[in-house]
Amino acid sequence: MIRTRIAPSPTGEDLHIGNVYTALINYVFAKKNQGKFIIRIEDTDRTRLVPGSKERILASLKWLGINYDEGPDVGGPFAPYEQSKRLDLYKKYAQELVDKGAAYYCFCTPEILEQMRKDQQAKKELPHYDQRCKKLSKAQIKDKLEKKEKYVIRLAVPSEGTTTFNDLIRGEISFENKLIDDQVLLKSDGYPTYHLGVVVDDHLMEISHVIRAEEWISSTPKHVLLYKAFGWTLPVFAHGPILRNPDRSKLSKRKNPVWASWYREEGFLPEAILNYLALMGWSLPAQAGMPDGREIFTIKEMMKSFRLEDIKPVGPAFDLTKLLWMNGEYIRKTQNSKLKGQIYEFFNKRYSKEEIEKTLPLVKDRMKKLSEWESLTDFFRKAPTSYEIPVNKDHLKNVLTVLEKKDWSHEILEQTSRKVAEELKVKAGDLFMSIRIALTGKKATPPLFETMLVLEKEESLARLKRAVSL
Repeated sequence: MIRTRIAPSPTGEDLHIGNVYTALINYVFAKKNQGKFIIRIEDTDRTRLVPGSKERILASLKWLGINYDEGPDVGGPFAPYEQSKRLDLYKKYAQELVDKGAAYYCFCTPEILEQMRKDQQAKKELPHYDQRCKKLSKAQIKDKLEKKEKYVIRLAVPSEGTTTFNDLIRGEISFENKLIDDQVLLKSDGYPTYHLGVVVDDHLMEISHVIRAEEWISSTPKHVLLYKAFGWTLPVFAHGPILRNPDRSKLSKRKNPVWASWYREEGFLPEAILNYLALMGWSLPAQAGMPDGREIFTIKEMMKSFRLEDIKPVGPAFDLTKLLWMNGEYIRKTQNSKLKGQIYEFFNKRYSKEEIEKTLPLVKDRMKKLSEWESLTDFFRKAPTSYEIPVNKDHLKNVLTVLEKKDWSHEILEQTSRKVAEELKVKAGDLFMSIRIALTGKKATPPLFETMLVLEKEESLARLKRAVSL
């Protein structure tokens, strides 16, 4: 069975948008192949843990609709799904590697390691562990253990040869063993490093495909060596591209919002975010009756034709402007009844559904985010206290006198206003602008007469009178 996973670390505010991309690819691939998608929390870096991060990560995945089959809060056959609760397993397997000669105890203190690094820098050598503890005799090791000296367990990388693996996206990749550092596998506090934890957990959780970002390519030979040392079957590796800023730099919070919660708080729709991320390094092929290269499609449509091999390895540009455009497209194609509920929930039920329902048709075409409904409709709730441009008070007096005596309908409002403009010998557009400014304070608003109908007669006349009196 196909089993994929993502394993985020709760060391940031929330789920990084790059991890959302990786989660989407893992989810789509698993579901296309009737497989399982798993969430595992890699919380072994205890110094960088952010309180509440795990809960926000899981909440973001659920909001996005990336539903996982197994995870910390839903359980599963390979629980627990948090590494901090699996420490005995890592100690057991680290000791197995030592017993096999595939790993060794390292008793070097931080001071020794720092001096080692400085000496290598002085010689212009690539920083690496010099394997001095690998040369300790059994008697020396026994003596240090009996004295309870602190130690870590390191991977014993072969000094010769190459380590090769096949990448489903990038083909065959090889690394010279002499360039691979003797990685720490188990830290002195009993917590595993990423490298031991990920291999042990992926094997025990029967992960068939390890799909992750290209930044992990250089770590993969260490993982391959671990799989071979344990005698375990390698999973299929696939390293996708890293999302980049439009200037091709790595996506970072200095240049772009990176946390999933920011997009939620700004009023982006989950479907639009996933659709846009799906276009990162992949495109929808032609389907029956539909052209290829379509930019708007559902995740179900993506599942029908998705293949890992079709992902382009070059880092795609994550363009917030393009995402805004796409989000606006999704808003426009959402039924008003559904969109009304989304806006109602987005603003925590602060505005009534009746108010949203009345104003939504007037501003929907101008919205790119749910959050924009509030600013686009603020003049409905509060009369303007200032005007973007001056109004012609004489013109307003004339139209006000006539409108006070009229019934309130779109046809009557328009006909009456046009007739007043004709009598005043002014352009209808100029008169309409004065009315618009008096009612809203703004030059750019929803259609004038629809706005007047929503404001209703009493409020509209009151605003016109106020503009005349100022």
